[in-house]
Amino acid sequence: MALEDAKSEVDLAFTRADRRGLAFENAFGGATSFLRRRYSKDLSGVDLAITGVAFDQAVSHRTGTRFGPRAVREASALQPFDPPYGWGYSPLEELDIVDYGDLAFDYARVADFPDALSAHIRGILAAGAGTLTLGGDHYITFPILKAYAERFGPISLLHFDAHSDTWVDDDFTRIDHGTMFYKAIKSGIVDPATSVQVGIRTHNDDFMGVHVIDAREVHETGAAAVVAKIKDIVGTRPTYLTFDIDCLDPAFAPGTGTPVWGGLASWQAAAILRDLAGISLVGGDVVEVSPAYDTTGATAIAGAHVAHELICLYGWTRRRA
Repeated sequence: MALEDAKSEVDLAFTRADRRGLAFENAFGGATSFLRRRYSKDLSGVDLAITGVAFDQAVSHRTGTRFGPRAVREASALQPFDPPYGWGYSPLEELDIVDYGDLAFDYARVADFPDALSAHIRGILAAGAGTLTLGGDHYITFPILKAYAERFGPISLLHFDAHSDTWVDDDFTRIDHGTMFYKAIKSGIVDPATSVQVGIRTHNDDFMGVHVIDAREVHETGAAAVVAKIKDIVGTRPTYLTFDIDCLDPAFAPGTGTPVWGGLASWQAAAILRDLAGISLVGGDVVEVSPAYDTTGATAIAGAHVAHELICLYGWTRRRA
């Protein structure tokens, strides 16, 4: 069946009739959308909207993550042929998923960007869909969380990163990818007592009450222990998962703006994400993929795999019994 479909399927980003189903279009051809989902602004009956935010004007070091959404979409063309390994169900066949395209914003009016992104996410949530956002630098999570907190109240944040991004910054007009979770906690939109940061390996004097599972603890205790600890902390509360690709060691994801040695291996991240099945995931993002710093494409591939796992997590509590 797959071979026959491969002979006829092309440009499924525009031509597919059904929002559900695997895809057998040649991975090396056709128009790229995330996992060959159909581009659509119609959210009627949609479970999950994939959206890109090509913004990197909040970085403290290397720019380039504005090209992340495009690279992750292209890398995802390797994945929609089969159900994801180890999950026991096929989210692309059970969920109505669309690629909602990218956020439109004026790059020269940076101060207007946060409200534009919050409004973009707010509109998707109002239609009854969840969001999976492809970044972009990590600042984008802050405006997204504002929209989520309006709908769910203070959110439990599950944050994979090399950096805590809670450095002190009481100037709320500043747009900075290293201070936005300080502001999110100060604003009351994130509940630190039920939030967790995984993979941290940079110093901060104050983690703002967030539970930290640093990279060394992941290495020494193992994925199962990490998952058990996370589930104990977040419980059944509405949880938003943000994955900065620099959570992975630069050996696995060199294409990022602020790489730090000693990070998670890709297999560790895969095992943790898989075993988080059952948490009440309401949305998520994958950020800081900067393809220009990785000639192999491995970082974008990792980002696409993380995003696919987030779809699996989102669908786990919504799948057919």
